[in-house]
Amino acid sequence: MKALICGSFAYDTVMVFHDHFKNHILPDKVHMLNVSFLVPDMRREFGGCAGNIAYNLKLLGGEPLPMATVGDDFEPYAQWMDRCGIERTHIKVIEGMFTGQAFITTDMADNQITAFHPGAMGLAHENRVDEARDVSIGIVSPDGREGMIEHARQFAECGIPFIFDPGQGLPMFDGEELRRFIDQATWVTVNDYEAELLHERTGLSPHEIAEQVQAYIVTRGAEGSHIYTASHRLEIPPAKPRELADPTGCGDAYRAGLLYGLMHDMDWETTGRIASLLGAIKIESHGPQRHHFTRAEFAARYRENFAQTLASFD
Repeated sequence: MKALICGSFAYDTVMVFHDHFKNHILPDKVHMLNVSFLVPDMRREFGGCAGNIAYNLKLLGGEPLPMATVGDDFEPYAQWMDRCGIERTHIKVIEGMFTGQAFITTDMADNQITAFHPGAMGLAHENRVDEARDVSIGIVSPDGREGMIEHARQFAECGIPFIFDPGQGLPMFDGEELRRFIDQATWVTVNDYEAELLHERTGLSPHEIAEQVQAYIVTRGAEGSHIYTASHRLEIPPAKPRELADPTGCGDAYRAGLLYGLMHDMDWETTGRIASLLGAIKIESHGPQRHHFTRAEFAARYRENFAQTLASFD
């Protein structure tokens, strides 16, 4: 069975400014800002939440089925998906529009200035969950606002369990809308910053959210993650990356690990550790889809980090 991954696809253009923004942005002149940064280092990456989640789930041996709207500039990404063996049945091309685009400039202090063009992502609602076949689980990740609302409703109406992963799309929704998402979802996952905003807007505590879903997962970066169930909170330890190259896409990698564990009926301790390790492996590479491993290599890293055997991967 497959995991239906609703969310964005995007091209990430990443540029490096070999100085500090603070040396070129005068605080008393921000009302008339006009700056230009020379960026000799630039790379273009395949990204977007649905694309990243699908890529990582495929590495683990899962069967991702991404659903998204993209522009007529999508062909290079489509060729990459084909090379990775990721199905494109529910990738809808919108003529005359761009695929989502993120333009990211980073300075020497790792500060970032990002401009994002949503492009065809705004028409995500034109795809329907009930058009997909052989789906056992789903995820609603950041996408067009109407698309996220419609896909969550459609998952619930179809009786397909799904993860609600609002990510950077969370500020688009008010408290009532977020409470509706929680009511429809089977699981909810956010990072620690998003968790604070979610609690503030809904008025719900972590334990109150956990009482409404099967699990509420909060990632905490280098401090690991917390998985709340109706009865207790599990503390998932962080996996140790061998180097720190680029955090972009780590959250998406973690969510792919959640999907894999849920699809294989694993307990929460194992599922959380798989997700943690996948995020750590991603951070060792620049870009969200440049890391690689075999299942045997993943099992070895799992033993190395958690002193436990992941038998199904050997």
